[in-house]
Amino acid sequence: MDIEEEAFALREALVSNIAAEPPWGDVSWSPRVLDALRRVPRHEFLPGVSLEDAYQDEPHPIGFGQTISQPTVVALMTNALLLSGSERVLEIGTGCGYQTAILAELCAEVDTIEIVAELWRDAAIRLARVPNVRTHLGDGHAGLPERAPFDRILLTAAPSAVPIRICEQLADGGLLVAPVGTFSQDLVRIRRKGFRFVEEKLGAVRFVPMVDADCAREPD
Repeated sequence: MDIEEEAFALREALVSNIAAEPPWGDVSWSPRVLDALRRVPRHEFLPGVSLEDAYQDEPHPIGFGQTISQPTVVALMTNALLLSGSERVLEIGTGCGYQTAILAELCAEVDTIEIVAELWRDAAIRLARVPNVRTHLGDGHAGLPERAPFDRILLTAAPSAVPIRICEQLADGGLLVAPVGTFSQDLVRIRRKGFRFVEEKLGAVRFVPMVDADCAREPD
């Protein structure tokens, strides 16, 4: 068995295990989300990690105090976005680019913003072949107002509270999914209804905090 065959088999096993447990907050798994997990090679976003470890249902450090999320959590957050395929999505916290690649399989356009220059640079290289992704270096606390409004917004690190200026970048009827909190965190989903933002809690999670703007560094 070559590397690609082995990776495919490991992805299949991982997705089967994820699919066996019902998701939070929604009736069932979207088959499209599970198919995206099957298609995206997670090991390519984890250089230096063995193939077997890359497909464990575990988070991994990616440097600079950041992590690639557990695959089940990636699936849960993506499922909660209720993507149909036509959406414009903003991802705040590119990290290594794995979640970005999953989103790109499921929507029309993804804008993704990363504050740590080294992570942004590496992710931009990995994602250069994905035609519907734009990568940005910047402060996620500000969102990306020049590209707003977005049908969906996903935060991959936890603020103590979701900044209102990010919520305001949602289109009417749009959804935002984010881990929120400091010592205790919940995954929340916020729907915009005109000038109102309706929040629901989906379950307890544990994410790294959003990086402060003072930590941003320019690329070489």
